Amino acid sequence: MTKLTSLSEAISKYVQDGDTLYAAGFTHLIPFAAGHEIIRQRKRDLVLARATPDLIYDQMVAAGCARKVIFSYMGNPGVGSLRLVRAEIEAGRLDWEEYSHFGMISRLQAGAAGLPFMPMNQTAATDLEQANPLIRRVTDPYSGNDVIVVPALNPDVAIVHVQRADRDGNAHLWGIIGEQKESAFAAKKVILTTEEIVDEAVIRSDPNRTLIPGFIVSAVCHVPYASHPSYAQGCYDRDNEFYLEWDKISADAQAVRAYLDEWVYGVKDRHEYWQKLGPEVHGRLQVKPRPSAPVNYGNY
Repeated sequence: MTKLTSLSEAISKYVQDGDTLYAAGFTHLIPFAAGHEIIRQRKRDLVLARATPDLIYDQMVAAGCARKVIFSYMGNPGVGSLRLVRAEIEAGRLDWEEYSHFGMISRLQAGAAGLPFMPMNQTAATDLEQANPLIRRVTDPYSGNDVIVVPALNPDVAIVHVQRADRDGNAHLWGIIGEQKESAFAAKKVILTTEEIVDEAVIRSDPNRTLIPGFIVSAVCHVPYASHPSYAQGCYDRDNEFYLEWDKISADAQAVRAYLDEWVYGVKDRHEYWQKLGPEVHGRLQVKPRPSAPVNYGNY
């Protein structure tokens, strides 16, 4: 059976109300298209985990998809606060857990390794221990000193966006690499969206770039421009103007509803969304080719 399917079918099949969801990507390759499809399908009571929630979780919270967020940094990168997530937390309508970046990634590493928890060196963020009772201390059996530990995170679903993959889900990604690999190995199911579907021979030609192996992938979805307003290295640039615009939109509840009605509910998929953005935005986000030097793997 092929893993290749539409994004709408993958979300319908693999994301259930109440699931813990991890949308991976650190400023780069953020799976916005999948987030919008979750909103369109009106999924509810999700636990949204992500090191940097970014605008996608602001929009999903605004649409009523979430009951809780788990994060290690929350903000509109380079602009300001995530107004909607913050407002829901402050109003007591949204549960939350906060970690340092190191703590969040350590949770995924524990989940990926099949461990119940992960020890980590103390960071400067010691106040998080007061705010989050899941951050605990145990005694190092070798030195007798305190060691901070965090529990494993095993999302029900991880969503990862990449530049290219084959039909089985073996995937290449490059540029800024975040927690894609750790979240995929920690998750029970993986939905992979990709800018391009390539032949297996392309993936095999550069095996060291295969961060996501097909055997852990549940569904492969060909979704060009899936990261906008984030970016995909070598495909299109980050839409900084939209990040600035969202700060204004998110300050007005009516403007938020209008945005969701027009740009999420009002389009059927990412292709229609991209066409609606228009040629001016397309041109502004174009990137010039800058290929890396070839690698010679020799004979084998």
